[in-house]
Parts: sequence; structure tokens; C-alpha cells
Amino acid sequence: MNETTKIDRDDRCPGTSYTEMLEADTRHVPDYLFEESSIPLSNDPLPIAPYISEEFAKLEREKMWPNVWLFAAREDEMPEPGDTVVFEINDKSFLLIRQRDGSVRAFYNVCLHRGRKLRTKSGKSTQLRCAFHGFTWANDGSLKEIPCAWDFKHLEGKDMSLPEVRVNIWQGFVMITENDSIPEFVDWVGPVLKQYERYDMEDRFTAMWVSKRIPANWKATAEAFMEAWHSVTTHPQLLPFLGDANSRYDLYGDFFNRAITPSGVLSPHITGKDQQYILDKMNEFSGGSDSQTNRRFSAGKSDADADTDDPFHARKMLAEANREGFKKQYGYDYSDKSDAEMLDNFTYNIFPNFSPWIGYIPTLLYRWLPGDTPDWCTMEIRVLMPKPKGEKRPRAVEKLVIPDDEPFAWANDVMGEALANVFDQDMANLPHVQTGMKASANGVMELGAYQDSRVRHFQNTLMKYINGELPG
Repeated sequence: MNETTKIDRDDRCPGTSYTEMLEADTRHVPDYLFEESSIPLSNDPLPIAPYISEEFAKLEREKMWPNVWLFAAREDEMPEPGDTVVFEINDKSFLLIRQRDGSVRAFYNVCLHRGRKLRTKSGKSTQLRCAFHGFTWANDGSLKEIPCAWDFKHLEGKDMSLPEVRVNIWQGFVMITENDSIPEFVDWVGPVLKQYERYDMEDRFTAMWVSKRIPANWKATAEAFMEAWHSVTTHPQLLPFLGDANSRYDLYGDFFNRAITPSGVLSPHITGKDQQYILDKMNEFSGGSDSQTNRRFSAGKSDADADTDDPFHARKMLAEANREGFKKQYGYDYSDKSDAEMLDNFTYNIFPNFSPWIGYIPTLLYRWLPGDTPDWCTMEIRVLMPKPKGEKRPRAVEKLVIPDDEPFAWANDVMGEALANVFDQDMANLPHVQTGMKASANGVMELGAYQDSRVRHFQNTLMKYINGELPG
């Protein structure tokens, strides 16, 4: 029997609640999906300056970025000894190297002679040799060779190992931080990370990976994916099978929040449609060129004896179609997995710039990297798929960089047409968000009390860094 931690508030959508959908599930639902978590937040307007100010970006670089855990790589990018990932953020560059003992170490990507980057792209490393003068380090960061060593006798006895940063590996994610004092990653975020343990994220592999420069601040871009209610205007094609305004938003501590958006139900903005309409529209969206990044399977027509008056009939059919489809695709038995975990969108955010979804179906993963001015950023999108049962985890696919002057649709053959279209709809807003904020008369934004709560929670944590309250 599930225990429900329900928060009563009058700023929820008057439609069917997500808890009611969970109570109608055909399988056992884990308790943490029932449990709600909220933090008291002000409804004061948010200032626009942090999105457009170079002075604020400088404060982020000084006070926030070096003092958080950052998602730097997936282990499937670097499965073998010597595999090296170059991770760059702001003006920092790091080398992540798989060691012979299977561990991962991370070094500042800087030659200690004249400061040149040791590597400019990821790949296999047998050693780290500077292309300028030939100073060479082993993959464990120890100094291996100084050309013309007779001219560096003053360095004899001095530790010339490459400076390192801390590494934690969690669920296949390689996390790094420059701060030696903050807690280990799982303690830094908190017990909420246990929600990932059911889904074998460690053995998932990167099956799709695209990157694109976005003409908007990294925060504005990230916040575009922190709520679902923009779908009614931005993504109208999703409304026939997405409970956008039914989404539930939960806040945990300083570093974690989540949105759960139900699938296989009508948006509260649509009325007068039957359950077959939901099935038909979902099947249209999930078919065709999206089969290689498929997160859902078609459910076909309702059975003649089915209870089509059940408001969750389509949801149940789609969940069952996923159980059967993903069993055939990956070889795992999903027969006891809940409808929610086989169908819904669990958009989780880990502060500051990392969004790893959960669920049994292939999961999305976002990362936002700030540009060298506040007016642009890079957004990366991955699909993490379960490895086929009994097989070795595949190596991550190579990242595909979409040209600046091309839409996500340029990568239709990799992303699938429907998925690429969703992101292009989001990108149609973001450049005008950035220029619009610069044109603001009053310099503030007015947010919703509930549906924008993750945005405000994120901003609250950011300001704790800027004001010196974190790291504590």
C-alpha cells in the first residue's frame, strides 16, 4: 500500500491530479512517485539582469561554477584505459582519463611549461604530450619527459604532476568539482538520488547525442525545460496525449527538483475527445523516422470489449505497448513495472546545468553550458538507452554538432523528425526571450506560483552562491 504525501494548495490545475493517475495505475507504483515535496517560495518578481549582465556572468564564474559538482562525461564515452574526454566550461578545460585500474582521473588541461592546452579534442591517449615544446605527462598525471632537461635543473625534486580535480562516478555519470571541501556528490544532492536506483542508469549508453549553440543565456535556456505548461502554446501537437497542466512539480533542498508530466492522457486544455483519439495522436507522434530514438510504442486500436469510458484507458494501453515493445527491443521483463514508469516524463534537474530523466523507457539527458557572453549558450541533448540484456554496454555515439545556422531538423536522421520538431519549437522562443529581456521596461519577470516553481527554486540556489551563502 502506497503512502501518499500530498500537499494541498489552491494553485493546482483543477483537472485530474497526477496522484489520481497513480492511484489508477495497473501495477504497483513506487512510493517516491506519490510523495510530494515543496519549499516555501516568495512570489516576488525575478530580476532580468542576471540573464543579460556580463557582471553577473562574472560572478557566476567566480562564485558558483568552481563550487558545484558538474556533469563532465558519461562512462560509456570512455570505457577503455587511455580513453580521454576533453570537458570545457567557461574558460576552464579539463582532461578526464580512464586509468589502467578502471578509475577515472581528471586534470586541468594545461601544460605546466607555457600554458598550452595539452589536448584539444577527446580520444585515445597513450600519453599527454604538449604540441608546443614536447613536455610530456603519463595518463596518471605524472611527469614523464622534459625536452632539454639540462635547462630545467631548477625543477629537479619539484612536484610537476598535473593538478587534479575531484571525480565522483554516479550511475555512469562522471562528475567533477574544483572545490575540495564540498561533500561527495551523492551527499551534496541528498537522498533523493535514490530515485535513480531502479533504472540501471549505470549500464545505459548514449544512443543519440546532439549539441547546438543557442542565442540565449544558459539559465533562460535551461528554464525553458523546467515546466510543461508552455506546451499549450509552443507544442500544441503534444496536447492530445500529454497532461501538460497536470504536471507535478517537486522541490528538494538546494540542488534538486523534478517535474512529472503524465503521458497517455488528454491535456486539460482539450475537451470532447475519446480515448481512441489519444491513441491515434500518440501513435502519429511516436512512429516514422523517430523509431531509432523511440521512447514509446504504438498501441493500436482499442479492443471491442475494452472499457473506453475509463479516463485512463489509453494510458493503460500505451503502457502495455511499451512493456511489450521494450521487452522485445532490450530483452528485459517489464511486466511488473508501473504504467507511470513505462510512460511518463520525469524531468529531473540537478543544479546547476544537468537534467537526467528517469524511467524504464529510453531517457532524455540535457546539459547547458554557458557561452563567453551572457547572450548564448550550448545545449546538449542525449538519449540514454538500456543496453540489450546479456550484452556489453555499447560505447557512446559521437556527439553531432548542429551548425549555428541550422535548426534541430538538420539532425532529423539522428534525432527523429518529431523530437527535433519539439526542440525547434522551443528554439523559436529563446532568441526572442533574450532580446525581449533586454527591451524590458521594468527589468523584472512575474512567475506563476506553482508551474514556475522550479525556475524560482533554481534561481534561489543560484543567488545563494552569488550572495556567499553557498558553499556552506
